[in-house]
Amino acid sequence: HFFCPAEVNPMVRISTITLLFLSAAHGSFAWVATPLSSTNVMRATSFRNPSQLSMALDYNDPAVAEEFAKVQAIPIEEVEEELSLVGIRPPATMNEMDIRLYLVELRMRMSGKAPGQKEKKKKTSGFASKFEEMLNTNEAFEELFNDLKEKDDHNSMNVASEYINNKEDAIARYGADYKGLIRKIEAAVNKPVEITSPKIKFSGFPANMGGDACRMTLEALGTIADFSVSESEDFPILEGTVEFEDIESAKKAIEQYNGMDMGMGSKIEVLSLK
Repeated sequence: HFFCPAEVNPMVRISTITLLFLSAAHGSFAWVATPLSSTNVMRATSFRNPSQLSMALDYNDPAVAEEFAKVQAIPIEEVEEELSLVGIRPPATMNEMDIRLYLVELRMRMSGKAPGQKEKKKKTSGFASKFEEMLNTNEAFEELFNDLKEKDDHNSMNVASEYINNKEDAIARYGADYKGLIRKIEAAVNKPVEITSPKIKFSGFPANMGGDACRMTLEALGTIADFSVSESEDFPILEGTVEFEDIESAKKAIEQYNGMDMGMGSKIEVLSLK
Protein backbone atom coordinates (compact mmCIF):
# COMPACT_ATOMS: atom_id res chain seq x y z
CA HIS A 1 0.00 0.00 0.00
CA PHE A 2 1.38 3.41 -1.01
CA PHE A 3 0.43 6.75 0.48
CA CYS A 4 -0.79 9.55 -1.74
CA PRO A 5 0.39 13.15 -1.19
CA ALA A 6 -2.78 13.97 0.75
CA GLU A 7 -1.88 11.31 3.31
CA VAL A 8 1.55 12.76 3.92
CA ASN A 9 2.04 15.41 6.56
CA PRO A 10 2.24 18.76 4.68
CA MET A 11 5.76 19.26 5.91
CA VAL A 12 7.62 15.97 5.58
CA ARG A 13 11.12 15.65 6.97
CA ILE A 14 12.84 13.56 4.36
CA SER A 15 15.21 10.87 5.58
CA THR A 16 18.84 11.90 5.48
CA ILE A 17 20.48 11.30 2.12
CA THR A 18 24.16 10.60 1.79
CA LEU A 19 25.52 11.98 -1.48
CA LEU A 20 28.99 10.91 -2.50
CA PHE A 21 29.53 13.63 -5.04
CA LEU A 22 29.45 17.30 -4.09
CA SER A 23 31.49 20.41 -4.44
CA ALA A 24 31.69 23.19 -1.89
CA ALA A 25 32.62 26.82 -2.17
CA HIS A 26 32.62 29.11 0.88
CA GLY A 27 30.17 26.90 2.72
CA SER A 28 27.50 26.64 0.01
CA PHE A 29 27.04 23.25 -1.56
CA ALA A 30 26.36 22.40 -5.20
CA TRP A 31 25.07 18.89 -5.69
CA VAL A 32 26.46 17.00 -8.64
CA ALA A 33 24.70 14.06 -10.23
CA THR A 34 27.42 11.60 -11.15
CA PRO A 35 26.70 7.97 -12.15
CA LEU A 36 27.99 5.25 -9.89
CA SER A 37 30.92 3.10 -10.87
CA SER A 38 33.69 1.55 -8.83
CA THR A 39 36.17 4.05 -10.26
CA ASN A 40 33.95 7.05 -9.55
CA VAL A 41 33.22 5.92 -6.01
CA MET A 42 36.94 5.58 -5.25
CA ARG A 43 37.59 9.01 -6.72
CA ALA A 44 34.74 10.60 -4.80
CA THR A 45 35.54 9.16 -1.41
CA SER A 46 39.18 10.16 -1.73
CA PHE A 47 38.23 13.62 -3.01
CA ARG A 48 35.93 14.49 -0.12
CA ASN A 49 34.29 12.74 2.79
CA PRO A 50 30.59 11.93 2.28
CA SER A 51 28.30 14.71 3.50
CA GLN A 52 24.72 14.47 4.60
CA LEU A 53 21.70 16.39 3.52
CA SER A 54 18.20 16.56 4.91
CA MET A 55 15.37 18.89 3.98
CA ALA A 56 11.65 19.41 4.36
CA LEU A 57 9.35 19.17 1.35
CA ASP A 58 5.92 20.76 1.36
CA TYR A 59 3.55 18.38 -0.38
CA ASN A 60 1.03 21.20 -0.77
CA ASP A 61 3.49 22.69 -3.24
CA PRO A 62 2.19 21.69 -6.72
CA ALA A 63 5.71 21.02 -8.04
CA VAL A 64 6.52 18.70 -5.13
CA ALA A 65 3.17 16.90 -5.35
CA GLU A 66 3.67 16.41 -9.09
CA GLU A 67 7.12 14.87 -8.60
CA PHE A 68 5.80 12.70 -5.76
CA ALA A 69 3.08 11.31 -8.06
CA LYS A 70 5.64 10.51 -10.75
CA VAL A 71 7.85 8.61 -8.32
CA GLN A 72 4.85 6.70 -6.95
CA ALA A 73 4.15 5.37 -10.44
CA ILE A 74 7.64 3.89 -10.85
CA PRO A 75 8.39 0.28 -9.79
CA ILE A 76 10.58 0.25 -6.69
CA GLU A 77 13.35 -1.53 -8.62
CA GLU A 78 13.60 1.44 -11.00
CA VAL A 79 13.59 3.86 -8.07
CA GLU A 80 16.56 2.06 -6.52
CA GLU A 81 18.35 1.91 -9.88
CA GLU A 82 17.98 5.67 -10.40
CA LEU A 83 19.31 6.34 -6.92
CA SER A 84 22.25 4.00 -7.45
CA LEU A 85 23.29 5.89 -10.59
CA VAL A 86 24.13 8.93 -8.46
CA GLY A 87 25.81 6.94 -5.71
CA ILE A 88 22.90 6.52 -3.28
CA ARG A 89 22.25 3.05 -1.90
CA PRO A 90 19.46 3.03 0.71
CA PRO A 91 20.10 0.65 3.63
CA ALA A 92 18.28 -2.67 3.57
CA THR A 93 16.28 -1.65 6.65
CA MET A 94 14.71 1.37 4.93
CA ASN A 95 11.05 1.00 3.99
CA GLU A 96 9.78 1.49 0.46
CA MET A 97 8.10 4.84 1.12
CA ASP A 98 11.29 6.40 2.48
CA ILE A 99 13.22 5.13 -0.54
CA ARG A 100 10.70 6.83 -2.82
CA LEU A 101 10.97 10.04 -0.80
CA TYR A 102 14.74 9.87 -1.30
CA LEU A 103 14.16 10.04 -5.04
CA VAL A 104 11.64 12.88 -4.76
CA GLU A 105 14.20 14.95 -2.90
CA LEU A 106 16.99 14.05 -5.30
CA ARG A 107 14.95 14.98 -8.36
CA MET A 108 13.85 18.27 -6.81
CA ARG A 109 17.46 19.20 -6.12
CA MET A 110 18.70 18.13 -9.55
CA SER A 111 16.01 20.24 -11.23
CA GLY A 112 16.74 23.24 -9.01
CA LYS A 113 13.20 23.23 -7.60
CA ALA A 114 13.97 22.32 -3.99
CA PRO A 115 12.66 24.76 -1.34
CA GLY A 116 15.07 27.63 -0.78
CA GLN A 117 17.48 26.32 -3.39
CA LYS A 118 19.49 29.13 -4.93
CA GLU A 119 20.44 29.27 -8.56
CA LYS A 120 23.83 27.64 -8.89
CA LYS A 121 26.59 29.83 -10.28
CA LYS A 122 28.72 28.38 -13.01
CA LYS A 123 32.10 27.17 -11.87
CA THR A 124 35.34 27.71 -13.74
CA SER A 125 37.53 25.32 -11.74
CA GLY A 126 37.55 22.68 -9.01
CA PHE A 127 35.24 20.33 -10.90
CA ALA A 128 34.33 17.09 -9.12
CA SER A 129 33.82 15.18 -12.38
CA LYS A 130 34.17 15.42 -16.16
CA PHE A 131 30.38 15.76 -16.32
CA GLU A 132 30.36 18.79 -14.04
CA GLU A 133 33.12 20.42 -16.08
CA MET A 134 31.27 19.79 -19.36
CA LEU A 135 28.02 21.15 -17.92
CA ASN A 136 29.75 24.35 -16.83
CA THR A 137 31.98 24.98 -19.84
CA ASN A 138 30.14 23.66 -22.91
CA GLU A 139 27.02 25.64 -23.77
CA ALA A 140 25.77 23.14 -26.37
CA PHE A 141 25.92 20.26 -23.88
CA GLU A 142 24.36 22.42 -21.16
CA GLU A 143 21.47 23.23 -23.51
CA LEU A 144 20.96 19.53 -24.32
CA PHE A 145 21.06 18.53 -20.65
CA ASN A 146 18.65 21.31 -19.65
CA ASP A 147 16.26 20.14 -22.37
CA LEU A 148 16.29 16.63 -20.85
CA LYS A 149 15.73 18.20 -17.43
CA GLU A 150 12.73 20.19 -18.68
CA LYS A 151 11.23 16.97 -20.03
CA ASP A 152 11.85 15.21 -16.68
CA ASP A 153 13.77 12.56 -18.64
CA HIS A 154 15.83 11.36 -15.70
CA ASN A 155 17.01 8.18 -17.40
CA SER A 156 18.52 10.17 -20.27
CA MET A 157 20.04 12.65 -17.80
CA ASN A 158 21.79 9.77 -16.05
CA VAL A 159 22.97 8.31 -19.36
CA ALA A 160 24.36 11.70 -20.41
CA SER A 161 26.27 12.20 -17.18
CA GLU A 162 27.70 8.68 -17.25
CA TYR A 163 28.65 9.03 -20.92
CA ILE A 164 30.72 12.13 -20.18
CA ASN A 165 32.36 10.57 -17.12
CA ASN A 166 33.09 7.16 -18.61
CA LYS A 167 32.37 6.89 -22.31
CA GLU A 168 33.32 3.23 -22.79
CA ASP A 169 31.26 1.97 -19.85
CA ALA A 170 28.26 4.05 -20.92
CA ILE A 171 28.37 2.70 -24.47
CA ALA A 172 28.56 -0.85 -23.13
CA ARG A 173 25.56 -0.29 -20.84
CA TYR A 174 23.37 2.02 -22.91
CA GLY A 175 24.68 1.94 -26.48
CA ALA A 176 21.93 -0.32 -27.78
CA ASP A 177 19.00 1.57 -26.23
CA TYR A 178 20.22 5.18 -26.36
CA LYS A 179 21.90 5.46 -29.77
CA GLY A 180 19.96 8.62 -30.63
CA LEU A 181 20.82 10.34 -27.37
CA ILE A 182 24.50 9.40 -27.64
CA ARG A 183 24.62 10.93 -31.14
CA LYS A 184 23.14 14.15 -29.72
CA ILE A 185 25.69 14.18 -26.89
CA GLU A 186 28.58 13.73 -29.31
CA ALA A 187 27.22 16.49 -31.55
CA ALA A 188 26.92 18.85 -28.58
CA VAL A 189 30.37 18.06 -27.22
CA ASN A 190 32.03 18.54 -30.62
CA LYS A 191 29.96 21.49 -31.82
CA PRO A 192 32.25 24.27 -33.10
CA VAL A 193 31.95 27.53 -31.21
CA GLU A 194 30.44 30.21 -33.45
CA ILE A 195 32.00 33.63 -32.96
CA THR A 196 29.78 36.33 -34.47
CA SER A 197 30.55 39.24 -32.17
CA PRO A 198 33.65 41.18 -31.08
CA LYS A 199 32.40 40.95 -27.49
CA ILE A 200 33.56 38.23 -25.09
CA LYS A 201 33.18 37.35 -21.44
CA PHE A 202 35.99 35.93 -19.38
CA SER A 203 36.72 34.44 -15.96
CA GLY A 204 39.65 32.70 -14.35
CA PHE A 205 42.48 35.21 -14.51
CA PRO A 206 44.01 35.37 -11.00
CA ALA A 207 42.63 38.17 -8.82
CA ASN A 208 46.09 39.30 -7.73
CA MET A 209 46.81 40.10 -11.37
CA GLY A 210 44.64 43.20 -11.09
CA GLY A 211 42.26 44.74 -13.61
CA ASP A 212 44.84 46.91 -15.39
CA ALA A 213 47.18 44.01 -16.07
CA CYS A 214 44.24 41.90 -17.22
CA ARG A 215 43.25 44.59 -19.72
CA MET A 216 46.82 44.93 -21.00
CA THR A 217 47.01 41.16 -21.49
CA LEU A 218 43.88 41.10 -23.64
CA GLU A 219 44.72 44.37 -25.40
CA ALA A 220 47.85 42.71 -26.78
CA LEU A 221 45.49 40.75 -29.05
CA GLY A 222 43.67 43.76 -30.48
CA THR A 223 42.30 47.22 -29.79
CA ILE A 224 39.69 47.23 -27.03
CA ALA A 225 36.56 49.36 -27.39
CA ASP A 226 35.08 48.55 -23.98
CA PHE A 227 36.33 46.69 -20.91
CA SER A 228 34.84 45.83 -17.52
CA VAL A 229 36.28 43.62 -14.79
CA SER A 230 35.53 42.65 -11.20
CA GLU A 231 36.71 40.13 -8.64
CA SER A 232 34.49 37.07 -8.20
CA GLU A 233 32.57 36.86 -4.93
CA ASP A 234 33.13 33.10 -4.80
CA PHE A 235 36.69 32.55 -6.02
CA PRO A 236 39.95 34.58 -6.09
CA ILE A 237 39.64 35.23 -9.81
CA LEU A 238 38.78 38.08 -12.16
CA GLU A 239 35.72 38.00 -14.39
CA GLY A 240 34.30 40.49 -16.84
CA THR A 241 33.60 41.42 -20.44
CA VAL A 242 35.66 42.82 -23.30
CA GLU A 243 34.53 44.33 -26.57
CA PHE A 244 37.20 44.46 -29.24
CA GLU A 245 36.99 46.64 -32.31
CA ASP A 246 36.90 43.58 -34.57
CA ILE A 247 35.75 39.95 -34.44
CA GLU A 248 39.20 38.57 -35.31
CA SER A 249 40.63 39.90 -32.05
CA ALA A 250 37.81 38.21 -30.13
CA LYS A 251 38.59 34.93 -31.91
CA LYS A 252 42.26 35.25 -30.97
CA ALA A 253 41.37 35.81 -27.31
CA ILE A 254 39.19 32.70 -27.25
CA GLU A 255 41.74 30.56 -29.08
CA GLN A 256 44.63 31.69 -26.88
CA TYR A 257 43.06 31.80 -23.42
CA ASN A 258 39.93 29.65 -23.27
CA GLY A 259 40.77 26.51 -21.31
CA MET A 260 44.26 27.70 -20.32
CA ASP A 261 45.40 25.79 -17.24
CA MET A 262 46.27 28.13 -14.37
CA GLY A 263 47.28 25.33 -12.00
CA MET A 264 45.52 23.81 -8.98
CA GLY A 265 42.68 22.66 -11.24
CA SER A 266 41.82 26.22 -12.31
CA LYS A 267 41.25 27.14 -15.95
CA ILE A 268 40.52 30.38 -17.75
CA GLU A 269 37.19 30.53 -19.55
CA VAL A 270 36.66 32.90 -22.48
CA LEU A 271 33.35 32.75 -24.33
CA SER A 272 31.80 34.72 -27.17
CA LEU A 273 28.85 37.00 -26.46
CA LYS A 274 26.17 37.80 -29.01
